[in-house]
Amino acid sequence: MPKTGAEASRKAALVDAAIAVVGRSGTQDVTVAGIAREAGMSPALAHHYFGSKSQMLVAAMRHILAVYGAGVRAALAEAAPGRRAEAIIAASLDGTHFDRDTVAAWLNFYALALTEPEAGRLLSIYHRRLRSNLVHALRPRAGDQAPRLAETLGALIDGVYLRAVLDQRGPEPARAHRMVQRWLEDALG
Repeated sequence: MPKTGAEASRKAALVDAAIAVVGRSGTQDVTVAGIAREAGMSPALAHHYFGSKSQMLVAAMRHILAVYGAGVRAALAEAAPGRRAEAIIAASLDGTHFDRDTVAAWLNFYALALTEPEAGRLLSIYHRRLRSNLVHALRPRAGDQAPRLAETLGALIDGVYLRAVLDQRGPEPARAHRMVQRWLEDALG
């Protein structure tokens, strides 16, 4: 008889393992067996819960996006009026999302989105929500320029992550935050 709650904890362990293995290897060339080994379970059990490596990687990104979304919502809830864009930047470049494994998972997620429809859908949702939140946050201060600024700001946020994973000495979260924040101040100035 299966243990109550075992499925959820095993799936969570596999998701964490997928993020860690992708973070170490830096590529999608990881295997279900490697992820299962990292999670301390058999490849057969990993296949039972997710079916394929792609499904495991998509589940890992769902988890990362859920953590990211919660961080953005919390930052927006505490943001002073007129400072919502700064709250989104701060949440987006928070150290929680900036660890090497998570950043590597993001980079691989972008590559996976080119071939895996579910990953592409998740990436599209992330981009639309980020843009929508930024446009809404910027409209009181930038008026009709808010959509253009939101597009650039979203690209800057994503670019900082790409640079961090591709350049081993990429910007630290605090430096990345200052850089993007300074751009926003200049753009609004």
